[in-house]
Amino acid sequence: MNSDALSNKERIRYARQLLLDDVGEAGQLRLKQATVLVVGCGGLGSPALLYLAASGVGKVRFMDDDEVELSNLQRQILFKLNHLGQAKTKAANKVLASLNSDITLEPLCQRASAHTLSTALSGCDLVLDCSDNFATRYLLNKTCKEAQVPLISGAAVGHQGHLALFDFGDSTSPCYACLFPPHSDNPTANCATLGVISPLLGIVGAQQAMLAINYLLKGNGAAVLHCVDGETLRHRAIQLQKDPQCPCCGQ
Repeated sequence: MNSDALSNKERIRYARQLLLDDVGEAGQLRLKQATVLVVGCGGLGSPALLYLAASGVGKVRFMDDDEVELSNLQRQILFKLNHLGQAKTKAANKVLASLNSDITLEPLCQRASAHTLSTALSGCDLVLDCSDNFATRYLLNKTCKEAQVPLISGAAVGHQGHLALFDFGDSTSPCYACLFPPHSDNPTANCATLGVISPLLGIVGAQQAMLAINYLLKGNGAAVLHCVDGETLRHRAIQLQKDPQCPCCGQ
């Protein structure tokens, strides 16, 4: 795959994006040359991965160590009945390859740890946290901050969802722990314990992909927490500030 130019096939595939003033051929090439890591192939990772692949992000790396279960199919739209029992990364790789064969897919069937993330972050332009537990979120936040790789974190429980971009290349940027200090979180608060309405994960995951594409095209992003209410469909944007007492990035 020639990363320095678009092929005629790619010009046809991405024709609707190429029409946009803020994309054009130069922007589409930036997407083609980008490497994005998605941690978690579940309810958030499914729509995020589908849109990143469809939009032409050149290298999509994705990490998960779970297998597809029947209860996943309510919200994890990458998977079908014939994927039951398969590793999520293996099933996701098949689906994404059938969607776009012009990009590079790198499935990582492993649990997120300090060691695996350090390796997975190599060469990445951006990371999407689509995990479902606080331990992974804090670890990703710390690892991305140390590597100065921007992080887009998302979550959805019940009818409430949120997402935010943390641009660690900017010394003034807050981090995930500024927003959710470790001592104040309930580590068991997730979809498995509290439930979640299915389309909300699609909304938040798609917005993570949208934030990612905007960042890859423009190279910056505001420190804003985007909140969505699945019952009222109302959105709020809250400006974030760095916490000087943050255990991760405080001075």
